[in-house]
Amino acid sequence: MRKFGAAVLRSYESPFALEEVILHSGPADGEILVRIAGCGLCRTDLAVRRSAGRSPLPAVLGHEGAGVVVETGGPDTGLSVGDHVVLSFDSCGRCRNCVGAAPAYCDSFASLNLFGGREENAARFTDAAGGGLAPRWFGQSSFAEYAMVPARNAVRVDPSLPLELLGPLGCGFLTGAGAVLNSFGVGPGDTLAVFGAGAVGLAAVMAATAAGAVTVAVDRHPERLALAERLGAIPLHAARAGPPDLPDRVRRLTDGGARYALDTTGSARLINDALLALRPTGRLGLVARLHTALPLEPGTLDRGRGIFHICEGDAVPGLLIPRLTGLWQAGRFPFDQLIRTYPLADINEAERDCDAGRVIKPVLIPEG
Repeated sequence: MRKFGAAVLRSYESPFALEEVILHSGPADGEILVRIAGCGLCRTDLAVRRSAGRSPLPAVLGHEGAGVVVETGGPDTGLSVGDHVVLSFDSCGRCRNCVGAAPAYCDSFASLNLFGGREENAARFTDAAGGGLAPRWFGQSSFAEYAMVPARNAVRVDPSLPLELLGPLGCGFLTGAGAVLNSFGVGPGDTLAVFGAGAVGLAAVMAATAAGAVTVAVDRHPERLALAERLGAIPLHAARAGPPDLPDRVRRLTDGGARYALDTTGSARLINDALLALRPTGRLGLVARLHTALPLEPGTLDRGRGIFHICEGDAVPGLLIPRLTGLWQAGRFPFDQLIRTYPLADINEAERDCDAGRVIKPVLIPEG
């Protein structure tokens, strides 16, 4: 049995509460126990409030954790006590997509990640009074001092790296960078338009710059556009609805149209603008979840243009995360410039700052 602090969400409307929680057993075969050094706050965590019923509550959320392995279960985890790891999403490892190196499209992705985790873990994780907590959010529940994780979710990293800052490489930064490097396969001389300069969009900008692409960043926040420019993009200001000439402006900046576009906003207006900003045969990737129908204007899919959804940057985390940390060490993926740290106890302040756009990527640091 292990007792420790965690941020518990008890209802869809209530603030997070720092509480004592209990793990009633150690790691089973294939699992590891990780002492969390830092965990990113992702908009997917906050979306639980806006889609009530998606995740069972009460729960410990958090799915961008990084930390140190303190215990392993069984001989086949591939990890050792003391290893530094970044935690990513859960997957079954057995379905066709997992075996085919597409774990983000696992047949069980929703049940393992969005609905609280594996049912066999439900009785193992409780609050101090013995009340059940949703067993495992995204295979982690890492808004806590410790997390019990399937070893396949964990990626060993260089211990010289700033471990407390690495968690967002497991989801938000992985999604933006993976869209560019994996889904699009961007290379030198390619053109890319990124709509939305938040954490995912700016990760895409950094990856595109590292790949040698010409990138236009579209956003309504001048300070985010200034950061995008420092990271190598051409800034282009636009309100969420988009000015009427936005596609023309993007085409002028990309020599007749972008080869690729990435929408991180979920705005139907901007998605249409992004399609019209593409050159013939261009491709638009969507990473935001759409909550309404997407009407497409006439002409948006003409001349070979296409649109598709991207989950988790089409990434195999064990391959992409080391690539991103290597780029950071080379000064070519400065993700730390997007981060502001908060004590875990200040999670509600971090949520307010994130919702208000005052911070790009909050990272929560447990104090235990």
